[in-house]
Amino acid sequence: MLSDIVASLSMSFTPEVVFVLFVGVVFGCIIGAMPGLGTCVAIVVCLPFTLQLEPISAIALLMGVYGSSIYGGSISAVLINTPGTPQSAATGMDGYPMARKGQAAQALGWVTSASIVGGLLSCLALMLAAPQLAALSLKYGGPLEITGLICMGLACISSLSEGNQVKGILMGIGGLLLATIGNDPVSGEMRFLFGSENLAGGIALMPVVVGIFPLAEVFVRIHELRAEKIKTPVSCKKIIFPKLKEWKTRTANLFRSSAIGIGLGILPGVGATASTFVSYTTAKKLSPRGDNFGKGEPDGLIAAEASNNAITGGALIPTLALGIPGEPATALMLASMTLHGIVPGVRLMVDNPKVVYSCFILLIIANLLIIPASLIVIRAFGKIINFPPPVLLGLIVVCSLVGVYIPSGVFFDVPVALAIGLLAFAMRLYEFPITPLLIGYVLGPQLEFNMSQAAIYKGDMSLPAYLGSSPLAIVLFTVAALFLLMPILKSTLLAARKSSS
Repeated sequence: MLSDIVASLSMSFTPEVVFVLFVGVVFGCIIGAMPGLGTCVAIVVCLPFTLQLEPISAIALLMGVYGSSIYGGSISAVLINTPGTPQSAATGMDGYPMARKGQAAQALGWVTSASIVGGLLSCLALMLAAPQLAALSLKYGGPLEITGLICMGLACISSLSEGNQVKGILMGIGGLLLATIGNDPVSGEMRFLFGSENLAGGIALMPVVVGIFPLAEVFVRIHELRAEKIKTPVSCKKIIFPKLKEWKTRTANLFRSSAIGIGLGILPGVGATASTFVSYTTAKKLSPRGDNFGKGEPDGLIAAEASNNAITGGALIPTLALGIPGEPATALMLASMTLHGIVPGVRLMVDNPKVVYSCFILLIIANLLIIPASLIVIRAFGKIINFPPPVLLGLIVVCSLVGVYIPSGVFFDVPVALAIGLLAFAMRLYEFPITPLLIGYVLGPQLEFNMSQAAIYKGDMSLPAYLGSSPLAIVLFTVAALFLLMPILKSTLLAARKSSS
């Protein structure tokens, strides 16, 4: 273990890796600050570049973007009262009033400090929890148990689709069906080619990822562009960090909000947006300055930013250790790592321990690099926010389609990406959640393979007897069923309470 950590440190602190990581942090801040884009678009735009990099450098770029894009959304929330990402929605409630009072630099200082501390605490939780969880899963992880874990990941679709569970489940099934195109992972037989030899190897991951996220997002932005009003940003070219004495009565709020973000980040389907508002409302109740919330109170900024940045490490715990994505960004991280031959899950700590420790180290460095990156982005923010939207969206489309073509050199992938993008756009217009499509597509081949392996191990045993031989599998399938049914049960209970009252 110690040798793996030392090797990971040496790999992570090379000039190339640190430079790529810093570029990722700056890019994540910029895209995060652009209202309507966010973490998923930032990660996908970077994917083509990662394919030309060594695995550790590729992970550095992804971790840099992932660790900084949520923070980037807080910059626009403070300066123009328009969160760049949904996770930063609560930040503007106190950040913008401070900016209007001429305290924009101070507001950004509180935001940056709380974001970094929340992110670092989540890294600590990730380092402590992920290896233990993976070791436990590996110890008891036969094909039946791994099938149960994958079913848990698929059941998260219901949580990610709260309010649209049926639509979410349908999209998840669509992802599973999409993954069946091409050769069977067990028998090698060809299936669902529809007369096209280009589908013999299945639909590649890049066209699916690019179509679902940046292309669909661009189509939605074009659809909404006419109705959008660009707000004039508050002028700010520096950050004033709070002094240590100003933290004296606020540290409890900082650590409590970080703990809320980490805890809710681990739970599949909760997400940073919900975590932020839980943390914000909790801080408002417990803070001695609760009456000032919404008027420019630093406690509100601390609660929002510590929580939404603490989500990053918390959400990566089930993603890296179990291969279960709990939110769209981690689903995309799962897909991105798979694209580079690194499969998150119960075998990751055994097969690629250096990669895991490098992820920990790089995420820590990414949080620290937010300080210099924020100084660069804040100085340029006025120009960035006024960049012509058609030009920006056009660049995203070009980069995305080039990124689809470069890895395979097959032009067929370009129209496939456009078709999936148009389909995802149509689904979003009709309020179908699109992340379940990606989750189903990524987990589908693993589910099919492990189910086949479980059937072989089952032999002549009856299904109840086979399940009974593994108490852990029973627990996993039960939890998966609870994940699947929980939103439905919750809405039923709420309806029952309303009718009784």
